[in-house]
Amino acid sequence: MKDIQGGVCAPLGFKAAGIHCGIRKNKSKKDLALIVSDVMCHAASTYTLNKVKGAPIAVTKQHLLNGEAKAIICNSGNANTCNPNGEEIANAVCGLCAKELGIDENDIIVASTGVIGQPLDLAPFENHMNELVQALHSQGSSDACEGIMTTDTVKKEYAVEFEIDGVTCHIGAIAKGSGMIHPNMATMLAFVTSDVNISKEMLNEVIHEVVDDTFNMVSVDGDTSTNDMLSVMANGLANNKEIVQKDESYHIFKDALMYICELLSKGIAKDGEGATKLLTCHVNNACSQKDAKVVAKSVITSSLFKAAMFGKDANWGRILCAIGYCEASYDVDKIEVTLASSAGSILVCQNGRGYPFDEDQALKILSEDEIEILIDLHDGNYQATAWGCDLTYDYVKINGDYRT
Repeated sequence: MKDIQGGVCAPLGFKAAGIHCGIRKNKSKKDLALIVSDVMCHAASTYTLNKVKGAPIAVTKQHLLNGEAKAIICNSGNANTCNPNGEEIANAVCGLCAKELGIDENDIIVASTGVIGQPLDLAPFENHMNELVQALHSQGSSDACEGIMTTDTVKKEYAVEFEIDGVTCHIGAIAKGSGMIHPNMATMLAFVTSDVNISKEMLNEVIHEVVDDTFNMVSVDGDTSTNDMLSVMANGLANNKEIVQKDESYHIFKDALMYICELLSKGIAKDGEGATKLLTCHVNNACSQKDAKVVAKSVITSSLFKAAMFGKDANWGRILCAIGYCEASYDVDKIEVTLASSAGSILVCQNGRGYPFDEDQALKILSEDEIEILIDLHDGNYQATAWGCDLTYDYVKINGDYRT
């Protein structure tokens, strides 16, 4: 497996585009994106568990009942959530897009991201849909990625190439997400394309397995958004033998998808609103997989710990505190904590108690922009990793005037 360029257009048969259509007042920012496959795809999605859901999710769920799609359209700047005519607008957007593409509107995945509770005018879509479709290009992934960004400061765009039974295959992806990130799937949107030939059933299985260990292990601020969606389209143009069971080919595809989704997850965490540091929490030797995940997520979500990391303060007590209030099984007297970065590593807690360490060395380690929190529970054979970021003054500033 190797990293390649091209994002969602790296797999065979995909084109993409991104334009400014007028949803955002800032004309320099793209606010509408489109991804299209030359042929029908097998498709699957996972969605937010927030009970308040964006209207596009309801429409996409209906469209994917048959497990097929040919296009993804997404706007930024308005979440189309809690609007009385939200589903009507989402359906109308699909209709406009389908007419320009010459396809069935039911074969379109639709998504929105931005401010909640603001009316979404159909006029920008009506006035610019032809322009969007005409902009489709085999090198259009970067434009599409810009079109879905809100408070993101960098693009999250990746692609990989790998082989299945000697056949060259590809996966490409773009994502947005910076704040309101605490997935049970956050204004987190991710769109993945592939030319792998895989059955609908296996695609649906693999997307849920991968999400559990990647996107659902990310937290920026503890808020689960209304519009979370991860959608995958696989068009089969690589012409590998169709993956219909969990065999070696399935696991090769899963490993590649896991790699892509982990890159996206880390990218979202590192680009958290106002963030200055990527925090990666590794939990080892837990007595169950669930316990390992719960502990890792509890630490990465702790506001007090996140604030300490912003302040470069090796306050390991906040790590123990976050472990202590989570619903997991462990022996406190066995817990060991090490803080690490490219500047080195330092043991700060052993057997659930403080371990003497050099504060100057700890400061040097925590001054880097990527910090690892290594927790050994010494209580089993399971492990998990979660990603997050520090909590800064700028997070409050950004969200204090997000709507206005």
